[in-house]
Amino acid sequence: MSLRYLTAGETHGPQLTAIIEGLPSNLNIDFEELNFQLHRRQKGYGRGRRMQIEKDQANFVGGIRHGYTTGAPVALVVQNNDWKHWQNIMNIEPIEGSDEEKRRVHRPRPGHADLNGGLKYNLKDLRNVLERSSARETTVRVACGAIARQFLAEFGIKVAGRVLRIGEIEAPYQDLPIDELIEVTEASSVRVTDAETEKKMEAYIDQIKQEGDSIGGIVECIVEGVPVGLGSHVQYDRKLDARIAQGVMSINAFKGVEIGIGFEAGTIRGSQVHDEIVHSEERGYHRATNRLGGFEGGMTNGMPVVVRGVMKPIPTLYKPLQSVDIDTKEAFTAQVERSDACAVPAASVVMEHVVAWEITKAFLEKFGGDSMEEIRANFANYNNQLENY
Repeated sequence: MSLRYLTAGETHGPQLTAIIEGLPSNLNIDFEELNFQLHRRQKGYGRGRRMQIEKDQANFVGGIRHGYTTGAPVALVVQNNDWKHWQNIMNIEPIEGSDEEKRRVHRPRPGHADLNGGLKYNLKDLRNVLERSSARETTVRVACGAIARQFLAEFGIKVAGRVLRIGEIEAPYQDLPIDELIEVTEASSVRVTDAETEKKMEAYIDQIKQEGDSIGGIVECIVEGVPVGLGSHVQYDRKLDARIAQGVMSINAFKGVEIGIGFEAGTIRGSQVHDEIVHSEERGYHRATNRLGGFEGGMTNGMPVVVRGVMKPIPTLYKPLQSVDIDTKEAFTAQVERSDACAVPAASVVMEHVVAWEITKAFLEKFGGDSMEEIRANFANYNNQLENY
């Protein structure tokens, strides 16, 4: 069975819920580490007041016993602490009251799902759209990815992320060992590896916020230790780089993705793009460079997987853009919901977990089994095959 999950819940509802199907039995779950990953998503310079309200923690209600997965679907919930202020507004039962009391939204915000969702689902209260389309949903996506991350760690696979750019400020690219990269970026308020750039980005975000605006940026995820041969060249929907690209593009506000040098490959010659194949007794087959970001033919080639994504500025602005009231059809300034000036550092964390999930899914397709013991045996057998090739 393929690994998959479903999520449910609204940004101001009582909780977010996820059900994961396809995890093997006997995977040890470190709950403290998982909640640490949820905490990482809430950090970052430029976040709004919601991050002070919510202290996210995953509570498991199925599929885990005495710290280990059982092979059954895993169910987890993350409570919304802000729910107590929204119980009447978000009540599942019909309520009486004015539009104002119900907090009805009839002024769609440019750049959001509000109007498209309202038109598609024939909803005259656009709150029914924005409550689900909110990036709050990425909380449980990170929780699912954190379980995937723990699975990958069992096979020596490490995941790191960093911010490369926020608006006009670009961080100098430092090629650090992955453990050092994880340590340095975790200590940074904007998840960069350069202290001077961090200060510049903080000042820049302050300026953007003061002007009532928002700003986006570019983030990168690196995964080391990925074996050769995840994904496949034989069908379009089995190409792992394509599946990762789809996963990254599904993150709220992401508008572009590239693997390795990405779009730069369209500006330089082939001799400067492709990675030469070399062989050594110690490493076996590998590449002299990693411009293609760990992929050839839709399959991993044993080099680190390198993925970049671009996040647009959050469209909820404190100097609202013009919109049209769906009741009167008259021009109006868009309704403001609570927002962040910059969520790029948090988006970096979300992307790490989305990429980790897709790699785990492909790993289980390649080495699948019903238990961790069976998967380890399959993985060891494959490594023997590679050594003898």
